[in-house]
Amino acid sequence: MTIAERVEVFAPAKVNLALQVTGQRSDGYHLLDSLVMFANLGDRLSARLVDVPSLNVTGPLAGGVPTGPENLVLRAAAWMRQSAAFQLEKNLPIAAGIGGGSSDAAAALRALETLTGQSIDGAQLAELGADVPVCYFGRACRMTGVGEQIEAVDLPRVAAVLVNPRVEVETPHVFGKLAAKNNTPLPELPKLRSASDLIVFLKEQTRNDLEPPALVLAPVIGEVLDRLWGLQDARLARMSGSGATCFALFEEIGAAAAAAATLQAQRPEWWVSAVWLS
Repeated sequence: MTIAERVEVFAPAKVNLALQVTGQRSDGYHLLDSLVMFANLGDRLSARLVDVPSLNVTGPLAGGVPTGPENLVLRAAAWMRQSAAFQLEKNLPIAAGIGGGSSDAAAALRALETLTGQSIDGAQLAELGADVPVCYFGRACRMTGVGEQIEAVDLPRVAAVLVNPRVEVETPHVFGKLAAKNNTPLPELPKLRSASDLIVFLKEQTRNDLEPPALVLAPVIGEVLDRLWGLQDARLARMSGSGATCFALFEEIGAAAAAAATLQAQRPEWWVSAVWLS
């Protein structure tokens, strides 16, 4: 039974504040330990039930986004055995390490839940991709296993600048360049009461194990990180996920916005945004 004729869902950018690779299973999948937050910036997806599925993509970053059955939005609908017409406003770069496609898929799942009343078995979402479960969860969490184990965490909101040099980095290639695959997991989270507490913890006790191999594949990431570290009031600069998007953390959104404007003027060809992470 259709509960709503059309629904619209926000698909936020996912940021891996830390990502540590702790092992590899016999089937080739890597074990991760990652601290994740979500931005107040993302794609927007609308859906309505139809007999023949379709996907139309618009927005500033629509170029190069596939609209056929290989797109995660349509794959998510097929996984639910539902048919819908989707309209996707693409504001996030693709193959960028911030879960754009996975967040779109999670938005499709939430839209179809509303439209059909069908419940989703969250334990099975990793079948669609390692980042789909965390994007479906959609709030600050610790992600372990191959992405299917999600634990909510209480983290203070923090301001950030996200930067993508408009270079796509394919996740399998990054993992293929990874030198060590049995690294230490994240430490236990202390009580983090402020953005400053969070930044100090991340800087002193965590890392992104995928950053060095991504730098080999896309050396421009090094320039992005150098420029982020050089921004006024930036407290930490790091790559998100498998790249090439990087972030700098700030204690205040005003400082982040000013820094983003400075960097955008320096590198107008890059994708730059100041955001809140929560």
